[in-house]
Amino acid sequence: MKRRTFLSSLGALTLAHAFPTRLLAQVRPRITDIRVHRMRTLGETGMMESAWAPGRSSMRRIGGGTVTEIMTDQGVTGIAPGLSASGLNAMRQLLIGKDPFDNEQLGHEMRYTNGAASNWRDVGCVEIALWDIVGKIADQPLYKLWGAAKEKVPAYASMIQLSTPEERAEMAVRLKAAGWQGMKIRLHHLEMEEDVRTIELVRRAVGNDFTIMTDANQAQSSGIWQPGVQWDFTRALDTARALKERNVYWLEEPLRRYDFDGLAELNRLVDIPLAGGENNQGVQEFVWIVERGVYDILQPEILVTEGVQGLRAVAALGLAHHKLVIPHHGGGQLGTIAQLHMIGTWPHCPWIEIMHDPPISPYTNGFAIFENPPTVDSEGFMAMPQEPGLGVRIRRDLIVAD
Repeated sequence: MKRRTFLSSLGALTLAHAFPTRLLAQVRPRITDIRVHRMRTLGETGMMESAWAPGRSSMRRIGGGTVTEIMTDQGVTGIAPGLSASGLNAMRQLLIGKDPFDNEQLGHEMRYTNGAASNWRDVGCVEIALWDIVGKIADQPLYKLWGAAKEKVPAYASMIQLSTPEERAEMAVRLKAAGWQGMKIRLHHLEMEEDVRTIELVRRAVGNDFTIMTDANQAQSSGIWQPGVQWDFTRALDTARALKERNVYWLEEPLRRYDFDGLAELNRLVDIPLAGGENNQGVQEFVWIVERGVYDILQPEILVTEGVQGLRAVAALGLAHHKLVIPHHGGGQLGTIAQLHMIGTWPHCPWIEIMHDPPISPYTNGFAIFENPPTVDSEGFMAMPQEPGLGVRIRRDLIVAD
């Protein structure tokens, strides 16, 4: 055999072993359709008022929600949180006939025109589904494609309601007994003393080997005025100093969303890390946050910060400036799963936020739409999914027929 022929055959053999057969196909995959599925609910677990939406209780349900599905001519589909009905036709016009591997260019087009998507959330939904397709065709979970840094991450239980100090202390004990390593407590009682007493009772109940995060939810409110007082600078400063004395990991959103000057001054005066950014849109806003010294911990949200590209850009910004990046929860279903894969690639993200306020609103409610949902294990960790793409499958029996 001639040397050139031998090397050619050796190269083909090596490629065949190194890559799945589908990757060697000459025909590129093409997008054929986009659909939004409504998922059936499996039951109700009770009424709860979210701390960020005071005065408005809502029924917590098992399952439900909507799921985006992007189809290809190779039979591989990608799933994501449900994009808006108003944006569906525009996304079809942009994406049908395109190669899902061209997701960077497609994402740029969506961002540049801001016309294919009715909002930034839709951009994130489409990008998640495109990456799910890429992972499935490559036969790898996304965190492996993006550069794995860890196989699991500790989850903290993010409380939903503004509750009494006594109840939060009892909850902390139950969470610790179940293996959780940390919890985030909502703080904006009428009086600061009640906020501080909540932390005192929780810390006394669980000891110092349990992480406590706090969230003041002062950046904005979901359409309903905040109960009691809105924090001014003095309230934020006094609270931050009191929390530091009680070994609290961070204080989140202690002032209004764009009060960068106030937040930077507060950060200069206190030792407790300040966290925030869940509603800041685009990497450029995080550049301002970093440059002004607003937050120590960046909390971008995949469905707000311009999707996969935006979230990865914020993570790179944080790494370059020695900031922790711990994303906002991501919606509680497929957005959370997408962020879990990203966290698996970041050395500067020590936690994943999981919305979990049982018994009315456990995280399993949202994950009930999956055949193979991730779980928080007995040591408080959530493992990276190992199946290709996002690594989760939706329950087809829960799709409500159109």
